[in-house]
Amino acid sequence: MLKVQGLRAGYGAINILWDIDFQISEGEIVAILGSNGAGKTTMVRALTGMIRPSAGTVEFNGEDLAKKSSRYILEKGIVQVPEGRQIFTEMTVLENLEMGAFNKKTREAFQENLKTAYQRFPRLEERSRQAAGTLSGGEQQMLAVARALIGMPQLLILDEPSLGLAPNIVDDILQVASDMARKDNISVLLVEQDITKALACADRGYVIENGRIALEGSSAELSANEHVKKAYLGI
Repeated sequence: MLKVQGLRAGYGAINILWDIDFQISEGEIVAILGSNGAGKTTMVRALTGMIRPSAGTVEFNGEDLAKKSSRYILEKGIVQVPEGRQIFTEMTVLENLEMGAFNKKTREAFQENLKTAYQRFPRLEERSRQAAGTLSGGEQQMLAVARALIGMPQLLILDEPSLGLAPNIVDDILQVASDMARKDNISVLLVEQDITKALACADRGYVIENGRIALEGSSAELSANEHVKKAYLGI
């Protein structure tokens, strides 16, 4: 589904990513792992058209999206849940979810998709008329994920979903991601600093260090890797 090859990107004259290669199959959960400043956010921005790569390809369903706009990439089915959630705090929960229906197709399917979102996150239905800014941090993250699902993604990018949340809330979010992949065949790119939780959810993973892919393998292989244990798991 997604195949990234030789991806380079940065800001102005400063390059951050160097020859990034990875791929995701349909219905697969792949984790992009690394510490703060490793290049994860830059990679997400390059994949979603927020910055233009200086080299490489981002092939999605056979089409190279590396030079395309964010809107075009969204239309093709790559939907992001951004780091920090970025919900509209003064709008209601329902109004935020309506923002996820960005084109004719998603607007026509909105009521059906809204029902599914409420089934996944019942608390959002209970608070549908409540201002989003009054929700807890965990509920706001649920809202951000639900809003993305209203956009009917083929590939869902979760950017640091554990940031600032209690472990049990993170588990709930990742369980929804797992269900989407297993039951709905939605591919998930999980970008995370919390390697333990990410590897517990993902099928495979890639470790980014200093803008390069340093390691890759199945979740079991990365969990057992001595470098990962020492550098990220504190073992």
